[in-house]
Amino acid sequence: MDQQNPPSLSAPTVPITLLGQREPRIPTAGKIRAGIKVLTKKAASNPRVKALYDDGVVSNATFDEIERKIIEAFPGIENPLVPKNVAWFTVRPNDFPNPALADQILALYGEDRGDGIRRLYRFPVMFPADRWQAVMPHELACWSRNEKRYWSEYGSDGHTRFCKMHAPARIDERTRRVVRTFGGRGTQLRPENDGRCDPENCPEFQGRHCNLTGRFIFYIPGIKSLDAFELHTNSFYALSRAIERFETIAFLRGGRLAGFLDRRHTPFFLTKKLREVSHLDPKTGQPVRSAHWIIELEAPIDVSALLIEQDRDAAIQLAEDAVRTLQGEASRDLQVPALQVAPSATETFAPCAPTLDAPQAPTATGEGAPASTPAAGTEAIYALAATLGVSPERLDAYADWHWGVGWRRNAQGSARVLAELEDFRSDPQGLIDKIAAEIGE
Repeated sequence: MDQQNPPSLSAPTVPITLLGQREPRIPTAGKIRAGIKVLTKKAASNPRVKALYDDGVVSNATFDEIERKIIEAFPGIENPLVPKNVAWFTVRPNDFPNPALADQILALYGEDRGDGIRRLYRFPVMFPADRWQAVMPHELACWSRNEKRYWSEYGSDGHTRFCKMHAPARIDERTRRVVRTFGGRGTQLRPENDGRCDPENCPEFQGRHCNLTGRFIFYIPGIKSLDAFELHTNSFYALSRAIERFETIAFLRGGRLAGFLDRRHTPFFLTKKLREVSHLDPKTGQPVRSAHWIIELEAPIDVSALLIEQDRDAAIQLAEDAVRTLQGEASRDLQVPALQVAPSATETFAPCAPTLDAPQAPTATGEGAPASTPAAGTEAIYALAATLGVSPERLDAYADWHWGVGWRRNAQGSARVLAELEDFRSDPQGLIDKIAAEIGE
């Protein structure tokens, strides 16, 4: 298993189980909010409502809890809170099953930008799947007070958008009781408009009851939690810009989004940027521009280094294929002859170090080189490590943990270690810090 990146949930096939064939769902256990909610002008004019709101904020209650308490105490006020766009993210203990996680996140990544309050303005994230649709699910949705009434889903063709709703409960004619369902409530197409989702002709969308909603699903480096975290947003601009970055990174990394971005453990970052966005004035129909804090997905990487790393990984794969071919372990459908694969893989590493010899080809009896014989070129590896300030003992401990103790006995194992050292040739302290972080002082 790759030690620097966690396993991805984007497996090519999904096994059929009792609960059906479905996409794996990434469990979440906590919400980071995109902003805050404040009292409407009408609600704020009532001192008792304002006191209830202030008490909730001080006690770290969620805005949903604050709103619920206000509505219960003042039935005449239906929507006392409205969202307010701010430069920071909201992290409140009551939004986490383990409230201590909120304090841990703020302690690690919170900032005091001069107002005496520690807030979350920018923080690192890792995504647990390679498909951006899995880590940034989104939809058009219409909610009632207690449940989601309608929502959008694309058909199997990937182009036709349908409007879905919960199917009405079935009544058993014999017992006159509701039929107990397996696997949750059923769904069906909305009867209107042949089940098509057509926002321009939808009364809920035009009445602002149905809106775009999405969320980012991620892990936060340094925060110990088996479940992921989520950040909700209804910003078309934030979601669209994130898709552009996801697709760019996936292209540069051969389809991968999960885990760290490179071998130096560079994560994505979520932050906010103040940008001017345009929208149509609902009365005049004319475009209007206004400034908003928009969620921004950052990937602070050197693109050229990322492309080099991808080329190197491809070369390592070629070297592994060559070794398997020489050892008689190549699959029958391998189309490239062994004598054509092995030299190209060897030449790939030639500029970095002396050519690494492949293991001895097996004899007719199936016997190869002795297992205890190190691959040629290990002396050069130890010499390079020494110039970077890493002793042979320290390198052995790190390489054995990272690639397994067999790396000395085969060419591709030695090539991996050599490539790692070459990455840090201009940053020796970075290598020392990485080894310390992974195996300790």
